[in-house]
Amino acid sequence: MFNIPAITWTLTAVLLLSGSYHLLQATKPDQLIERVNNSLHALMNLLMAAMLWNLAPSTVLAQIAVLTGAALWFIIQAVARPEFKILCTGSLSRLKCVYHSVSMAGAALMITMMTSHITPGAAETMPLPNAHHAMPLLPRATATATLDHLPSLATPLTIIFATAALIFIALLLRTRKPATTEPKKTAHSPREKHSLEALGAAIMALMFATMA
Repeated sequence: MFNIPAITWTLTAVLLLSGSYHLLQATKPDQLIERVNNSLHALMNLLMAAMLWNLAPSTVLAQIAVLTGAALWFIIQAVARPEFKILCTGSLSRLKCVYHSVSMAGAALMITMMTSHITPGAAETMPLPNAHHAMPLLPRATATATLDHLPSLATPLTIIFATAALIFIALLLRTRKPATTEPKKTAHSPREKHSLEALGAAIMALMFATMA
């Protein structure tokens, strides 16, 4: 994705650190839903880091399927009835679940775009890696026409995630530091949440910007 190794290594390190943090949170005694959500975030960071280096190309369909399922899972939480208090409740919580769904779907789309190596005007001349495995039942013209539209989504997604990063930064700046006398909580603190969200959104915006 990036021609500058330093940028690729930096993004890889940030994604792995963020994924490790989510994985650590998933191992802590908390609600099952939080464990699942943190595990999905950890997996998304890991898959995005692997994507930077084009690792495990034979598992691309499985990666896309898992991320798509994760996106649907967060949508289910967002539209859940208020009685299910272990899922997203309240307007802010539901909005965050919708955003997490967009993030998962964005990661799935990004993997699709990277795997297909689609560039404007190049779809007809560049063969699709693993195309005989990915879409054996679709005519080549249909698959090409579908993939041709993917790069056009990069610009609006860049704007969406850049805006999200600014919003989370603003929320981070508005959040007060907890008093040092308060006992340390096992779950994310508001500042940790906003920091992670801002960092993740900024990375997504940067990666989609390179595809625009």
